[in-house]
Amino acid sequence: MEHVSNGVSLVELKKRSLIPQKWEGQYILDTDDMVGYDDETKWRLHVDIFNYIVAAHCYRGIVTTIGPDYEGVALCGMWRLYYQLSAEGRKRYYQELLPVLHNTMVETMGDRANECYYLVYLGTKPSGQRRGYARKLIEQMAAKADSEGRPMYLESSSEKNTGYYKKFGFEAKKDIFLGADSRSPVRLTIMVREPQKLPNSIPIKLNAGFKMM
Repeated sequence: MEHVSNGVSLVELKKRSLIPQKWEGQYILDTDDMVGYDDETKWRLHVDIFNYIVAAHCYRGIVTTIGPDYEGVALCGMWRLYYQLSAEGRKRYYQELLPVLHNTMVETMGDRANECYYLVYLGTKPSGQRRGYARKLIEQMAAKADSEGRPMYLESSSEKNTGYYKKFGFEAKKDIFLGADSRSPVRLTIMVREPQKLPNSIPIKLNAGFKMM
């Protein structure tokens, strides 16, 4: 995740960014008490949110990347933004978003809530799309989960993403809504991938005189 320089234009930032322009984080920023913020200020704060999330996962979690310029990133697993968000933004994030996501995960996973791998974010830069990067990142994390017998959990923010995750064994469990009483509620689909048995190893035929150690 690149540092947000004041000398870089908003258009250029969006072209190079891993951050989706439509995601549940916009719910935090599209508040009535932030109507005075211009698009560039909101976008830079939007990027800062992801910077701190990535840093938190580097410190305690799993971060995988792919591509020569880190075109794809997956986060699987509070920050300094508290005073940068508006009053309504802080309320939505700390009193609604975090509790709802946490409680839903606990309700869905039960006793396995602390054992599952939580896929918090998956994305690729425009320059890294259509190269199979997202697939490789998911497959790498799924292989790790399978080898440890752990389920995987995520929230999908669009029907397109939900269909994509199903290809890797994720199953939709239920939908939740952020800001159900707001003008533009955000729907998230809860998905779980159960650990899959690893294929049996292929027996190796040893030459005469060779012994297994």
